[in-house]
Amino acid sequence: MAEVKISAKSRTEFGKGAARRARREGLVPGVVYGHGTEPVHVNLPGHDLMLALKTANVLLSLDVDGKKELVIPKAVQRDAIKGFLKHVDLLLVKRGEKVTVEVPVHTEGELAPGGNLLEHLLNALPVETEATHIPESVTVSIAGLDAGHSVLAKDITLPAGTTLAVEEDTVVLQVVGAQAEAPAAEGAAEGEEA
Repeated sequence: MAEVKISAKSRTEFGKGAARRARREGLVPGVVYGHGTEPVHVNLPGHDLMLALKTANVLLSLDVDGKKELVIPKAVQRDAIKGFLKHVDLLLVKRGEKVTVEVPVHTEGELAPGGNLLEHLLNALPVETEATHIPESVTVSIAGLDAGHSVLAKDITLPAGTTLAVEEDTVVLQVVGAQAEAPAAEGAAEGEEA
C-alpha cells in the first residue's frame, strides 16, 4: 500500500467555534496520538483527506509544521446528512510495527444454483499486520457453495505477514436457502368472509 502525503498545521484553538471556522476554510480538525506522546491537534486539508480516506486503512505520511509522521486513521466522524468530514483521529505508527485493523472481505464466484442467499456476518475481517503493509482487502471464493455451508475465518487466505485478530472458528460468511412465503391458512380466510 502506498503512502499518501498530506500537509497539516497544528492548531491552538479548540471547541465548536474553532472547528466550524476551520471547516468553513475547507479544513478538517483532527488529533494525532499514540506511542505515549502528547496528542497533537491539527487541521488537515479537507479535500485531500477525503480522497485519501476512500482507501480503507490508508497509510498517511503527515507533515505537521515540518515534522513528518506516519499515521493511520483510527476514527472518522462524518456529518450524518451531508457526509462531509467533521473530525478525524489519527494513530501514530512506525515502520515494522504491527497494528490491528479491519480489512474488507470481498467475494468472487457464484453460489450453487437453487436460489441460495449469501449472508455476510463480518463485512471486515480483523487482522494484525505490519503498518506499512496493510492489505486493501481479502478475497473469498464462494463458487459452488450450497445452503448450510459457511466460511470460517481460518478458511480465508491472508497475505504474508498478516495474521487473524479474531478466533479461527468465527463465521465470516454463510449460505442460507431461500425461504418461500407460507400460504395463508384456508380456515382463516373463510372466517374473515363470514
